[in-house]
Amino acid sequence: MKNWINKSVRLYVLVLICSCVSKKEIIYFQNDEIDQSKVSNSYKTIIKPDDLLQITVTALDTEAVRPFNLASVSYSTSSNSANGAAQQQSYLVDNKGEIDFPVIGKLKIGGLRRDEVIALLIDKLEPDYIKNPNINIRITNYKVSVFGDVARPGRYNIPNERITILEAIALAGDLNISGQRNNILVQREEDGKKVEYKVNLLSKEIFTSPVYYLQQNDVVYVKPNYARIQSASSNSSTSLFISITGLLITIVSLLTN
Repeated sequence: MKNWINKSVRLYVLVLICSCVSKKEIIYFQNDEIDQSKVSNSYKTIIKPDDLLQITVTALDTEAVRPFNLASVSYSTSSNSANGAAQQQSYLVDNKGEIDFPVIGKLKIGGLRRDEVIALLIDKLEPDYIKNPNINIRITNYKVSVFGDVARPGRYNIPNERITILEAIALAGDLNISGQRNNILVQREEDGKKVEYKVNLLSKEIFTSPVYYLQQNDVVYVKPNYARIQSASSNSSTSLFISITGLLITIVSLLTN
């Protein structure tokens, strides 16, 4: 009986040790120094397939810009009348990186920065169609996804089109204690291919990472640590055994004393 109790005590202590998380595994930015020469606060939006763009053209001549600011409305099939307030039409970037812009036709803008798209449109519009046009471009479906071992996994819309990985994690309620802070995966599409980056939140080098600023449709995945995986894979009988063992240890200790 005594030998069985000793084995049970060792097993119970082992489980407790495995479930513990060291402070070195949860404190952010504790390692390394920041190389300021590699830190950049500039961020350029890159247009990608499946982006939904709202493109607004303005100029002093309001009649000249009217064909380039088409309204989008829904129609009732029964009454053949428009429903709701008119909204400006959006342009979906297809898998070839193209949009179909009024009057001008097909434009290949996939892979271009926002400022490059604006320059392209101005070149197409001036001077044949509009004098001194102003172009504003907004991605209306800009979003990032955060899932895995976080408090609130999900997809998040970003209205200002600029977000860091730290801000995205904050939107998701931060990592759970069991989340691996030194092995976060960021998946991104570049030139039509899926590219993966590893991020270590324990290191200050995150501020120089190419994925410090996220791009639209980036996916952030937080892996659970070994203890969390083992806990999820264990069955209810194991949990019951540990509970009973703890109770027996307490009873034996009371009787011995």
